[in-house]
Amino acid sequence: MSGHGSVAVMMETVTQEPRSRRRMSGSERREQLIRISRTLFAEKGFDGTSIEEIAATAQVSKPVVYEHFGGKEGVYAVVVDREMQKLLTMITEALAASHSLIKLERAALALLQYIEESSEGFRILVRDSHAASGTGSFASLISEIASQVEDVLADEFASRGYDPKLAPMYAQMLVGMVALTGQWWLDVRKPGREEVAAHLVNLAWNGLTGLNLNPTITAISREHSAAPPKPRPTEKELRELEKAREKEAKEAEKIRQRELKETEKARVRELKERERLLKEAEKAREREEKIRQREARLAERAARLEQVDQPE
Repeated sequence: MSGHGSVAVMMETVTQEPRSRRRMSGSERREQLIRISRTLFAEKGFDGTSIEEIAATAQVSKPVVYEHFGGKEGVYAVVVDREMQKLLTMITEALAASHSLIKLERAALALLQYIEESSEGFRILVRDSHAASGTGSFASLISEIASQVEDVLADEFASRGYDPKLAPMYAQMLVGMVALTGQWWLDVRKPGREEVAAHLVNLAWNGLTGLNLNPTITAISREHSAAPPKPRPTEKELRELEKAREKEAKEAEKIRQRELKETEKARVRELKERERLLKEAEKAREREEKIRQREARLAERAARLEQVDQPE
């Protein structure tokens, strides 16, 4: 093959390769980077993961990651926010049950289900409490869940004659017990989810002095847990949610800027009004001064006329 022929083949190869790979859209690339970062953060933690590694795994350059998230802190904040919202939604739905025992069972099952289905996300939440998360740490999430449990306990305490003011303390105890058990179960995974939830509820509901020998989850909670899970939001729905959040943030910024402009306009109007009043006051002083001077001249003239009229 001649030199010109080999060059032609190389040029043809170069021009064909890009056509075989579909270029990702901006939103697709963003979701890909989030998925890759989630796995790396779960495996190595925030400090053990680098922008270089995220970019290399995604087969992009570092500037692409910076363009979408501004840095490692940005993508970490998105990953943590998504995991916290997912877990909080599951717990909140569980606490919508009518009976307090069912609430407790479903909340324990919801946490264990999240751990089972989103192990990477749970590892990120419990491993790191990095300031870059922006939305707080696992401790802040537990505190938020405890505030919801507090309302449940307050009603239960009131109906049983206990002091409802103790509900916040008991809520922290209860949620902390479930959360720490979840951290332990993350690695051991034995016994099964329902059995762990049953023993958790056994201790929380009956106390050490009233433990059942063979606790089980109530049939209604078992059926609820066995029901097909709600479909997870699609990438399109997640993108639309983020767009809605960005739109809301932009609207809030517009309102803030408009308020600043109105405040500035009001300040300018006030300054102009003040200047106008000062000018009018100055003109009034000038008029008074002219009148005073004219009266003084008239008085002086009258005095001279009197002197002329007096006989010698």
